[in-house]
Amino acid sequence: MNAMSNYITVCEQAARASGAVLLEKMGKVAVREKAPADLVTEADLASQELVCRKVLDAFPDHQVIGEENVNSARASHARAEYHWIVDPLDGTTNYVHGVPHFSVSLALEHNERLLVGTVFDPVSAECFTAVAGEGSYLNGRRIHTSQIATLSDALAAVGFPPGVSRDSLDLAVFTEALESFQALRRTGSAALNLSYLAAGRFDAAWSFSTKIWDVAAGVLIIREAGGVVTAPDGSPFELTQGHFSAAANEQLHAQLQALLARVGVTRPGPRT
Repeated sequence: MNAMSNYITVCEQAARASGAVLLEKMGKVAVREKAPADLVTEADLASQELVCRKVLDAFPDHQVIGEENVNSARASHARAEYHWIVDPLDGTTNYVHGVPHFSVSLALEHNERLLVGTVFDPVSAECFTAVAGEGSYLNGRRIHTSQIATLSDALAAVGFPPGVSRDSLDLAVFTEALESFQALRRTGSAALNLSYLAAGRFDAAWSFSTKIWDVAAGVLIIREAGGVVTAPDGSPFELTQGHFSAAANEQLHAQLQALLARVGVTRPGPRT
């Protein structure tokens, strides 16, 4: 087994095992606020601890970067060249309320290049995977972005921060988009939004509040499926920032960027 095959095997196995933990704990865990309207559960922590253990068992010299601060007995290597980026529960609010739409997102990065990524939905058992240069897959079946070429025919997914003010640029973009797209969806899971775009279910997506762990796997999955991902202002996507605009193809992405520009989206990505 070559290195990339080994990476994606461990990536998928860790994500699936983590998803099983989420299902087992659903409806049984305590909840607390990290910040206003920003929740974390015991399931998030257990899920990330499991990912850390599986990744470091396989690659002890690698580092794990996660959304939750887990005091693992085996610390990641701070100076490692390879970084596993994990969101152990993307869609925590859905999870807490029993809405069956959440996921585990895990990706491997080396020298700012995404190598492999997995987004696993434990409820539907859908597993989206990608390896750099080798395409994107859903449960082993090759997937591609849609051929939709105009906003008026497109279904888009939008992400909002945990708290949204009335004068938020997020809302200004949303209002403009309502008049331009066929329809909009706010699902509560950025990782699944990106994966659905890669599979041709959504045609465009954007978020100005996502972080590296929300999007690392999904960005690779979209790119390997033929889609386009940039920063919200159209400049190259910055993994460490996490804000993005994405579309199924260059033609649709150009129209999305024109819409964002009309509302005043500029570099860096807007914040509420």
